[in-house]
This record gives sequence, structure tokens and C-alpha cells, in this order.
Amino acid sequence: MGSGTGIGRVRGLGSAKSGTHHWINQRVTAVGNLLLVLWLIISILQLPALDYVAVTTWLAKSWVAVPIMLMIVSVFYHLRLGLQVVVEDYVHEDGTKFATFLLLNFYAIGGAALGIFAIAKIAFTGAAS
Repeated sequence: MGSGTGIGRVRGLGSAKSGTHHWINQRVTAVGNLLLVLWLIISILQLPALDYVAVTTWLAKSWVAVPIMLMIVSVFYHLRLGLQVVVEDYVHEDGTKFATFLLLNFYAIGGAALGIFAIAKIAFTGAAS
């Protein structure tokens, strides 16, 4: 008939119907992070030098800047998903939970925006001499 106990169904203690979506998003971002970080490591190892001019010249290329921006978005979204689970598990008061989620969202969006801005600034201004 159904899953769970009768009293659990009456009290509404069953599935919230959103856990699978959250789990899939976390796994998809993990795979994306793995691929993009591997690409980043291999690309950095192929640079002739790791000085400021070489790295900013490399970052100024669109085929480098776009994947790094995607990696930043993926990493911060993955971070947000993971910390959401921690907050849901360990913060029990509703007001504190709300404030923690608010700070978590500001941190994730702000960190990603700052990273994207830094890469865009380098990409649009070109290599510094």
C-alpha cells in the first residue's frame, strides 16, 4: 500500500519529495567539479611558466576563462548543497536555521560572483605587463 507507518503518514512524517533532486544535483556538480578541476590542473601543468604575466595571458583567453567561470559556479553550488545538508541535520531552531541558510546563500552567491568578476576582469583587460 504505502511506505512508512500509519501514524507517520497521519503526522506527515513521510518523504518531503525533494531529497532525490538534491542528491542528483550534488552528484552532478561533483562530476562537473572533478572534470573541470582535472582540466585546470592539466592546463596549468602545460604552461611554460607560472609567473604573473604567463598566467594572466593564459586566463585572458576565452577558452580558458569560460571553463574556469563554470568551475567557480559549480564549486560554489556544490558547496551550498553540501552545507545545506549539514545545517538541516544539526541546526534545529527555525530562526537560527533560517538565518544560517540566509548567510549560506549570501556566501555562496557572493563568492561565486567575486570569482567570476575576477576572471572576467582578467579576461577583458588582457594580460598585464
